[in-house]
Amino acid sequence: MSEFRTVRVVAGGPILVEGPVKIETPDGRVVESSRFMVAICACRRSKNYPLCDTSHRKARRSVERPK
Repeated sequence: MSEFRTVRVVAGGPILVEGPVKIETPDGRVVESSRFMVAICACRRSKNYPLCDTSHRKARRSVERPK
Protein backbone atom coordinates (compact mmCIF):
# COMPACT_ATOMS: atom_id res chain seq x y z
CA MET A 1 0.00 0.00 0.00
CA SER A 2 1.25 3.53 -0.76
CA GLU A 3 2.02 6.13 1.88
CA PHE A 4 -0.77 8.33 3.21
CA ARG A 5 -1.15 11.85 1.80
CA THR A 6 -1.67 14.66 4.28
CA VAL A 7 -4.91 16.63 3.98
CA ARG A 8 -5.38 19.61 6.29
CA VAL A 9 -8.65 21.54 6.67
CA VAL A 10 -7.96 25.19 7.55
CA ALA A 11 -10.70 26.85 9.63
CA GLY A 12 -12.29 29.56 7.48
CA GLY A 13 -9.90 28.75 4.65
CA PRO A 14 -8.95 26.15 2.07
CA ILE A 15 -8.31 22.44 2.23
CA LEU A 16 -4.56 21.83 1.88
CA VAL A 17 -3.48 18.64 0.13
CA GLU A 18 0.05 17.38 -0.45
CA GLY A 19 0.60 17.33 -4.21
CA PRO A 20 0.79 16.48 -6.93
CA VAL A 21 -2.96 16.03 -7.32
CA LYS A 22 -5.64 15.43 -9.93
CA ILE A 23 -9.02 16.91 -8.97
CA GLU A 24 -12.24 15.78 -10.62
CA THR A 25 -15.08 18.32 -10.28
CA PRO A 26 -18.80 17.44 -10.16
CA ASP A 27 -19.23 18.66 -13.77
CA GLY A 28 -16.55 16.23 -14.97
CA ARG A 29 -13.72 18.74 -15.40
CA VAL A 30 -10.26 17.51 -14.39
CA VAL A 31 -7.74 19.92 -12.85
CA GLU A 32 -4.15 18.80 -12.27
CA SER A 33 -1.48 20.46 -10.14
CA SER A 34 2.11 19.35 -9.70
CA ARG A 35 2.76 21.73 -6.78
CA PHE A 36 4.05 20.21 -3.53
CA MET A 37 1.05 21.67 -1.63
CA VAL A 38 -2.31 22.44 -3.24
CA ALA A 39 -5.02 24.66 -1.74
CA ILE A 40 -8.52 23.49 -2.65
CA CYS A 41 -11.33 26.02 -2.29
CA ALA A 42 -13.83 25.20 0.45
CA CYS A 43 -15.93 28.39 0.22
CA ARG A 44 -16.73 28.12 -3.52
CA ARG A 45 -15.95 31.85 -4.02
CA SER A 46 -12.75 31.22 -5.98
CA LYS A 47 -12.63 32.44 -9.57
CA ASN A 48 -10.19 29.57 -10.13
CA TYR A 49 -12.41 26.88 -8.53
CA PRO A 50 -11.64 24.16 -7.45
CA LEU A 51 -8.28 25.76 -6.62
CA CYS A 52 -8.21 28.44 -3.92
CA ASP A 53 -7.50 32.05 -4.93
CA THR A 54 -7.86 33.43 -1.34
CA SER A 55 -11.35 34.87 -2.00
CA HIS A 56 -12.34 33.57 1.46
CA ARG A 57 -10.13 36.28 3.00
CA LYS A 58 -11.99 39.11 1.25
CA ALA A 59 -15.40 37.71 2.20
CA ARG A 60 -14.40 37.31 5.85
CA ARG A 61 -12.97 40.86 6.07
CA SER A 62 -16.12 42.47 4.69
CA VAL A 63 -18.24 40.67 7.30
CA GLU A 64 -15.93 41.56 10.21
CA ARG A 65 -15.70 45.30 9.50
CA PRO A 66 -17.90 47.44 11.75
CA LYS A 67 -20.46 49.61 9.96
